[in-house]
Amino acid sequence: MSKKTGTKCVHSGNIVDDKFHGSISPIYPATTYDYRKTDTYPRYFNTPNQLALSRKISDLESAEDSILFGSGLGAVSSTMFSFLKSGDHVILHDSIYGGTINLVNTEFKKFNIDFSYIDINDVDLLKSTIKKNTRIIYFETPTNPLLQIVDISLISSVAKENNIISIIDNTFASPINQNPINFGIDLVIHSATKYLGGHSDILAGSVSGAKEHIEKIKKSGINYGANLSDYTVWLLERSIKTLSVRVNAQNQNALDLAKFLEESPLESIKKFNIELESEESEPKGSDDLIELYFRKMSRFPLLKRDEELEVSKHIEMKTHQLIEEFVNSPLVLGYIMDLKEGLEYGELHAHRLVTGVDEQSQLVADEKTAESNLRRALKQVKKKINQSPQFFSTERIQHPERNGTW
Repeated sequence: MSKKTGTKCVHSGNIVDDKFHGSISPIYPATTYDYRKTDTYPRYFNTPNQLALSRKISDLESAEDSILFGSGLGAVSSTMFSFLKSGDHVILHDSIYGGTINLVNTEFKKFNIDFSYIDINDVDLLKSTIKKNTRIIYFETPTNPLLQIVDISLISSVAKENNIISIIDNTFASPINQNPINFGIDLVIHSATKYLGGHSDILAGSVSGAKEHIEKIKKSGINYGANLSDYTVWLLERSIKTLSVRVNAQNQNALDLAKFLEESPLESIKKFNIELESEESEPKGSDDLIELYFRKMSRFPLLKRDEELEVSKHIEMKTHQLIEEFVNSPLVLGYIMDLKEGLEYGELHAHRLVTGVDEQSQLVADEKTAESNLRRALKQVKKKINQSPQFFSTERIQHPERNGTW
């Protein structure tokens, strides 16, 4: 990551407010412009805010140009269909985002577009899968959600040797951690809903690459209508200003967690046979946090089905244990005692305690049954209190004005 990346996040692609001299980009939400003076139109990807944000993302990804879409999948589908036609073939990594898999499996067949899912890191398999009609090699790294790592330079090299367009979904790495175009990749896609947006209030996507490729996507994208509202564009520009700060903090947190787990003697780690390398295996003096993070993540194998079930059972058991500890705590038991006394002295109705209904007219005929069940439960509470008298004083369980105790 360049030292200037944080500066680009904040200052690149801003709209200068010459009239009021505000410190942030103004928003231009207009959907109608004077056609005699400009061809600006939101569906043409050329509003002031769209163009400014495209410049910012292009700078971050070292790309000539970028284009914005209404979602990450909108970016994927618009890009794919801009370069594919009936009879073409696509190679995809067998570990990619589920939404992309669903797009390929359901829509490509309708247009007679052939596709192959493979372990894209197997270079021999990759080369043998290429056909005369292969037009695109598509992959992610790290993958969503399994975090598998792909050799970007290898994919780029194979694609260029065979005159194939290489496309990467760079969402999980973000421009802070890697810039695939610098490794020879043709097009970089982001689901801006995730790291670029960062605040769970944006649905957006982007594609970056050579101007020639982006122009082709724009011409097709105009027909698909997956455009981004300028309100969302403005929010996304706001979010990217803190992208470098957020992602670097997440990198450090992940690294700290990995080191903690590596050094932890917890039996739960040993139980699943996770082999941790010793500290001596780490290169001395390494300050590349991203490299360290991915190296550590690659050591952790995926859980098998029976192991996942065992983890789920363990979580469920601990959840029940936590609930039991909470219910048996002196504070909760004391509260229940107050409810009992309110019931005893007519200040509360059993039906209200069970249903939360206050209106007298809604008290049902089976209140005696509800009261009987409640009293039975309260006896159990009393039994537990008697087993732990040290937590409860006489004053706590006696109300002089009521002249009654348990």
